[in-house]
Amino acid sequence: MGNAAQPWRKRRTPWWRTPKGRLAIVLALLAISSAAYVAADNRPRLPAVHSYGASSSEVAARKVGCDIKGNINERGEHIYHVPGQEYYLATRINTARGERWFCSEWEAWWAGWRKAKV
Repeated sequence: MGNAAQPWRKRRTPWWRTPKGRLAIVLALLAISSAAYVAADNRPRLPAVHSYGASSSEVAARKVGCDIKGNINERGEHIYHVPGQEYYLATRINTARGERWFCSEWEAWWAGWRKAKV
């Protein structure tokens, strides 16, 4: 006999529709995706601006074509200047302070620097 013959009988909810069941599904999917993420190791990487193990004199020298200046101002803001901007020629790079050269605007942005406003 079906439920129509026994109206007092409560219809049973499937386990995956209960709050505990949904939580279990979400946690299982999170565990699977985390394991796949670690196994694939597809984490985004910052572009390599300087090679590891290079001397300070090699790091201070810029590469050909890398003419974007990464400057740190008095307030500690990381700003990059592209050729043609107002203060580009006046900006000096001091690698001892963490300032550096970039090869593209994308590379500077990816490293956490913002473009100069003027």
